[in-house]
Amino acid sequence: MTTNAAWEWDESKAINLDFGDRAVVAAYDARHGRFRDIAGENEAALAGLGVRPGQVVADFGCGTGAFARAAARRCGAVVAIDLSAAMLDFVEWKAQEEGLTNIVCRRGGFLTYEHEGPLFDAIHTGLALHHLPDFWKRKALDRLAGWLKPGGRFHLLDVVFQEENSAANIDAWIAQMETKGGTAVADSIRAHVAKEYSTLAWIMEGLLARSGFRIDRAEYSGGVLANYYCTKA
Repeated sequence: MTTNAAWEWDESKAINLDFGDRAVVAAYDARHGRFRDIAGENEAALAGLGVRPGQVVADFGCGTGAFARAAARRCGAVVAIDLSAAMLDFVEWKAQEEGLTNIVCRRGGFLTYEHEGPLFDAIHTGLALHHLPDFWKRKALDRLAGWLKPGGRFHLLDVVFQEENSAANIDAWIAQMETKGGTAVADSIRAHVAKEYSTLAWIMEGLLARSGFRIDRAEYSGGVLANYYCTKA
């Protein structure tokens, strides 16, 4: 990882890096599985990216590596990238457990990862970019575009707000998450809205375009979630 200048954004301060051991990470993974269709999300992402055998795919902000492991079954190699050493340890353990030998783990963030090797055919990032304010999102997207082959595919899943009816949409989202995951999950959503850096749809679309991505398809859900399927121009 590179070291930032004193005035640059410190990615680590907004991300929980203290996950302890594999049991803690496994509990985190299971908790998300109770209120998200993670397998369905990954299948949709892989289909939207058009991942094929022989391709090299990056999972940026990979977390517990669910997408990385799904992609590894379809492509030539996956680079799983995350700031958390505990998460990467979990990814390596699960890959070994599942007999996947084509996943390489690398530690780094959107602003600090340094890529070595050939450019990627496709990059996925899910529920990670919102840790950065908009100025730094732009820098991150510029860097991601630089690691993609010309014509390479990019998928972004994140919390992105529609401007119309935003308050009502957020309230409905919190209520839905409380039904699915309980009070703790609802509280985590409230904290996300209050303290993290999810942005508006028109801003995200502009950031993607200015970083050299053509948005081929944008899917919005409930006014609070977005999937962008893009091609590097």
